[in-house]
Amino acid sequence: MKPDSGARYWLTLILIGTIGGFLSGMFGVGGGIVMVPLLVDLARMDQRRAAATSLVAIVPASLVGATTYFLNGHTDLVAAGFIVIGAVVGAIIGTRLLRRIPLVWLRWMFIGLLVVVAARLLLVAPIRGAVVDLTWPVALGYIVLGLFMGIASGLFGIGGGVIAVPGLIALFGASDLIAKGTSLLVMLPTGIVGTISNLRGRLVDLRAGLAVGVAATLVSAPGVAVALMIPARLSGILFAGLLILAAVQLSIKAVRAQRGPKPDAS
Repeated sequence: MKPDSGARYWLTLILIGTIGGFLSGMFGVGGGIVMVPLLVDLARMDQRRAAATSLVAIVPASLVGATTYFLNGHTDLVAAGFIVIGAVVGAIIGTRLLRRIPLVWLRWMFIGLLVVVAARLLLVAPIRGAVVDLTWPVALGYIVLGLFMGIASGLFGIGGGVIAVPGLIALFGASDLIAKGTSLLVMLPTGIVGTISNLRGRLVDLRAGLAVGVAATLVSAPGVAVALMIPARLSGILFAGLLILAAVQLSIKAVRAQRGPKPDAS
């Protein structure tokens, strides 16, 4: 399927947005962790274009998800404020790296990120209802976490939630629901800054991003509703399994691409 190839292409984008948006609300991520592989596999985008398109879609989906978590009392506004400081800077760095790193490296870095995050989710069991006391070391830690989150957001088009949610749970002992709500809130400025940078670099198909984003937005709130119902440990296991499946799929495609006559490594 070639980009912009008609109704089938746009229906595929809507399907991808629906899947990504639901998982965004359920797991507190931007949805790009799933949307990027699907954009590569189903919409036939390269890794760079898929990352930039996903980042556009993340903004409206994160807005709805963050609002829903906030209304249910599962957002740490103070933590979000400190994380944003690092995340905005990181998003600028990440989008600039996106224009410079060869695609073959980008693929394997993304796969490595999926595996590390999946392992962390399986090893660390969150405690629902846990509260983090704010101290200066904790505040500094939030800023550093935001920096890594922003870089991942701009580089991989994933919103950074796969960094923020496990980080808040494992490093700061936050409740899984607080981690998800706070992560989605931080993604708003991160996604906006990253998208503006990508627009300037002419990496974004804005129409495709908006098609995915609208679909993702419509199902984000139902995803949050499911997150509020299932146990924290089960949520972590399900998310880890999803990441492992995505990593396996991308690994197969990356190996095939490298064995081809013309690897996409430019």
